[in-house]
Amino acid sequence: MKKLEKSALIEDLTQSFRRASIALVSEYRGMTAAESTEMRKRLRAVRGEMRVAKNTLVRRAIKGTAYEALDSKLGGQVGLILSYEDPVVLAKTFTGFGALGEKLKLRAAVLDGKALTPAEVQALAALPPRAVIFGQLLGLLNAPATRLVRLLNEPGSSLARVIDAIGKKNGAGAAPAAPSAEAAAADTPQG
Repeated sequence: MKKLEKSALIEDLTQSFRRASIALVSEYRGMTAAESTEMRKRLRAVRGEMRVAKNTLVRRAIKGTAYEALDSKLGGQVGLILSYEDPVVLAKTFTGFGALGEKLKLRAAVLDGKALTPAEVQALAALPPRAVIFGQLLGLLNAPATRLVRLLNEPGSSLARVIDAIGKKNGAGAAPAAPSAEAAAADTPQG
């Protein structure tokens, strides 16, 4: 690889790291072309990608970024898995590759500048999706307001129930009789 190509690749990797919300370093050994293609396809579906580059070029690309903690985990045949959207979805997708076993093994990850262990990535994958979390948060924020509205409406509702009960007791449930057609005709002036 020529120096110009290396510089372009380092710049491309640096830009990818700047856009990424999470980065994972994984070992991959003995994967078939079909397994690799399927994995890349599933990663693209969740706005992620797998990049393979020489470790020295990756070290240069992550220098001075939030992903510098990955440096110590580089070495040997590794793949970089980057996500540009929800890190939980990428963690779920990655843990879904469990059928590959030792062919794809997570070494480390970085989320928002913080290094994560493989166990922490598993815990991240166990979280509910972002939409569910927002729904739960909205429910928690909305609950006190709903209780306040019920509390403020209760005196008026109680009064309405008391008036209704008195009306039923006094009227014994009988509805007023409708005026007959003859009575209506007698009331109208004839001219």
